Amino acid sequence: MSAMDRARRAKELVANKNSMIYLDLKDIIKDHALPFLPAKSLFRFNGVCKDWKVQIRSPFFAHKQSTSFSDISGFFLVSSPSTVPSFVSLDSTAYGVPDPSLKFLPEPVDIRASSNGLLCCQGREGYKAYYICNPVTKQWKKLPKPIADHGRDPALVLIFEPSLLSFVAEYKLVCVFPSVDFEKGHEFEIYSSKEGSWRISGEIYYGSGSVSPRSGVYANDVVYWHTSLGRILAFDLKMERAQLLYSHGYFDSVMGEMDGKLCSTRAHGNAVTVSVLSNAYTNTMQMHSSVKAWAQKLSVNLNPAPVPSAPGSRGSLLHASGNLVLYRNGTKLYAYNLRTKETIYMCDGSYQGIFFPHVNSLVEL
Repeated sequence: MSAMDRARRAKELVANKNSMIYLDLKDIIKDHALPFLPAKSLFRFNGVCKDWKVQIRSPFFAHKQSTSFSDISGFFLVSSPSTVPSFVSLDSTAYGVPDPSLKFLPEPVDIRASSNGLLCCQGREGYKAYYICNPVTKQWKKLPKPIADHGRDPALVLIFEPSLLSFVAEYKLVCVFPSVDFEKGHEFEIYSSKEGSWRISGEIYYGSGSVSPRSGVYANDVVYWHTSLGRILAFDLKMERAQLLYSHGYFDSVMGEMDGKLCSTRAHGNAVTVSVLSNAYTNTMQMHSSVKAWAQKLSVNLNPAPVPSAPGSRGSLLHASGNLVLYRNGTKLYAYNLRTKETIYMCDGSYQGIFFPHVNSLVEL
């Protein structure tokens, strides 16, 4: 073999090796990086190549992405009843939904709850049916009519925990409602997507004060709601037992979930303090017990500081759960990431209303 032939063969071997490296890297990105990206970014990557397009559009990939990507991407804002919802993104280039007003649903709706990419909405007509939808894919399901009357402003909690072991999205909807049969009693109705039906629990909570709608939080098989008298109503889904807990600054705190525990976040000056529920049974202990219901987890100083938009308006904290704190500084909205310690400026405007967290997920219904 001549020197020229050997040189040509060496170049071909190097080219083939480089091609193999490129193909391996492309496959690694396709199989191990894409599932960790938000839905809006993935839609843009449809145009990279045919392989990526086929991959992203497959039901298996949608399931894998829904279990791999869990970051809060933004918030649906409901300014007041009967208004059209809007979406405030943490990063408009990476996160978004094609129809923030939810006009793809068969009737005008009000958002009642959210969980890991899914929304629970309630129609405004007829018996006001419940819908579960993914605003990213525009898929939706209408739930059967509940057994009980949940009232005009139902206290609902949507529970959806993506799992690799469950290819079909399984979720629950829990509602606490005033009993018509038991004075000063509250009952619980539960919808299970696995069963496809509603059922009323045998548990009845007796106590004065109403349950605050849109205050519900789910953490580790327990659902929590604020009550009008400053206590917290807890409903254990496994035991189906209810109890009242001591609150941690009801009027100036926000409930959420952190590391599987109920957390309560308060703002004072520049600082935000997060406390977690460490003992749910202090109300059953003897008087003067040293055991505390709440334990401080962390305290951070925010810049700019949380400041209400106007005297008498809702407090400066709007959401605090997981690793994210959403707060107001006058008319400006900021998000602080407890993990990265990064402050994100979101937008400027007089945003008043309820903020529902959204995960930019491809989960299929």
